[in-house]
Amino acid sequence: MRITRGIASLTVAGLALAGLAACSSDDSDKDSSSILATDSAEETTEASDEPTEEPSEEATEDESDEATDESSDDSGDAAASGDSPSWAVPTTTPGEKLATIEGTNFTVDVYQVATATASKTGQFVDPDTNLPLIAEGDEIVYVNYVFTNTGTEDIPLSYSLVSVSAEYADWPYLQGMDSIVDSAQFEEMGVTSSAIATGTGEEAPFVWAPGQTFSYGQNFKYQAGSPITFDATLTPADDAGELVHDERQEASVDATIS
Repeated sequence: MRITRGIASLTVAGLALAGLAACSSDDSDKDSSSILATDSAEETTEASDEPTEEPSEEATEDESDEATDESSDDSGDAAASGDSPSWAVPTTTPGEKLATIEGTNFTVDVYQVATATASKTGQFVDPDTNLPLIAEGDEIVYVNYVFTNTGTEDIPLSYSLVSVSAEYADWPYLQGMDSIVDSAQFEEMGVTSSAIATGTGEEAPFVWAPGQTFSYGQNFKYQAGSPITFDATLTPADDAGELVHDERQEASVDATIS
């Protein structure tokens, strides 16, 4: 029989007693732009008595067909990749797909991205040893979640969007698995820690249209070959952005971390 234990959060007071430093997020937004300026040159042309040659009908049709083909290709690529809502950061899909969570009107594709070295301690400590569950230098793994509205109607979301939790089969604690907060490492992995873009001015409810996708990811301690369960929860929002708990739905999928 497995005995489940609780985890003590690394609060400021708890850290002072344990001699541990709380981790802090290091968010940084980097905007860059470049302007390419060119000098305009004046050109003079001689008038010619020869009539201007009109393009042939065959050439015009060929050019039109090429333009149509290019437009069709671009549209196909856009449809295949799935558009992100205006309130979301662009969807990313790094890594190898482990599994797909299937809800009533949405799916979550789960990708294992890569492993990395923890640059700082995690957010929880073991209540028995008072040691962090993730210590600086431990090996962690990044996963990425890609969400798709597979229904035929808009889904209004709160700031919680669609939540996903991952838990190893042998996880001994009541709380969810620990992680580190390192925005630079998230960027290196091609994973976003939050799907909601900053500076858009949009507020809940966030409209998620059919076919649209968004993504975010997380990290946790790496256990190669371990069975793991991913649980997704979607609770839509009302017109005020408040959760409609009566319409809450949950879905899960089992996988194995490679």
